Amino acid sequence: MKFVLRSLLVTLLAITLIISLVGCGSDKDKPVLKVYNWGDYIDPSVLDGFEEEYGIKVIYDEFATNEEMYAKIKAGAGDYDILIPSDYTIKRMIDEDMLHKLDFDNIPNYKYIDSRFKDLAYDPNNEYSVPYMWGTVGILYNKKMVKEEVNSWKILWDKKYEKQILMLDSIRDSIGITLKMLEYSLNTKSDKELDEAKEALIKQKPLVLAYVGDEVKDKMIGGEAALAVVWSGDAIFAKRENPDLEYVIPKEGSNLWFDSVVIPKAGKNKKEAELFINYLCETEVAYQNADYIGYASPHIEAVKMLPDELITDKTAYPDDSDLVGSEVLEDLAGSLVKYDRIWTEVKSR
Repeated sequence: MKFVLRSLLVTLLAITLIISLVGCGSDKDKPVLKVYNWGDYIDPSVLDGFEEEYGIKVIYDEFATNEEMYAKIKAGAGDYDILIPSDYTIKRMIDEDMLHKLDFDNIPNYKYIDSRFKDLAYDPNNEYSVPYMWGTVGILYNKKMVKEEVNSWKILWDKKYEKQILMLDSIRDSIGITLKMLEYSLNTKSDKELDEAKEALIKQKPLVLAYVGDEVKDKMIGGEAALAVVWSGDAIFAKRENPDLEYVIPKEGSNLWFDSVVIPKAGKNKKEAELFINYLCETEVAYQNADYIGYASPHIEAVKMLPDELITDKTAYPDDSDLVGSEVLEDLAGSLVKYDRIWTEVKSR
């Protein structure tokens, strides 16, 4: 009897080992898709669902700004198959021949993308990108700490909020909102206007608690600051967690932005990348993703499924009247050096 049990145990152990080895082999042999996206900008279960449905392993990395992502790809430091940049960066990458044209026969779910988000200036012929999310930049403020009406960027220069202001650690966004405060275009190339923006940012710096990225949400939820410049989806998330928070698009206008999915030429798996884009555009997946991260979706059917409290919240889905004076960031090409210089000077003070 003991011999039989020992034999059975040995057999079971052998079977377990074989299964384990087969499993390891299958994982090793799986195709791989490398995705590079903003922080906190996808429902993790979406990635799990794609891996399970298609047997493709996803390697997922995050970036904090368009400039960080662009520099890494330009330097050849990452052979990513999927990127999710913003409008002006997509235009730059198209102009520099860094992106594949998409085969839309492999992306049939593109039909669900609202026509309002097609034919835009950064990809006028809809050849290189599929819209992912859209939104605005505005001010998130704590109603218990700010009693006055918040309707202008100028409040971020009010001395009574010294060390209670959070600014985005983003060249185009922080310089852009400063230009809007001065009633200039956030795409200006004027040396005079840019110098004014630089001086305004230098003047503001003693009032700033910190220049931040994704951590802005937690800081505002925790009551660490009274006012913050944020992207609209981060405002939605923060408002869910702290009802004392409110979001406004200032009267001078703001940045109306569009993030889209693209395939860089540095990647190795275009077919799998197009499969992933099509998966993101499945109605259930697009709904799940938009509901999780809080940003506005360009997917017609997914928006219909979202809860009323989200689609009626102007933070996520503003009316046209809320966007008066707002602009889409443009690729400034050679003028970017001016913006880089300004930001370096501001941060070094």
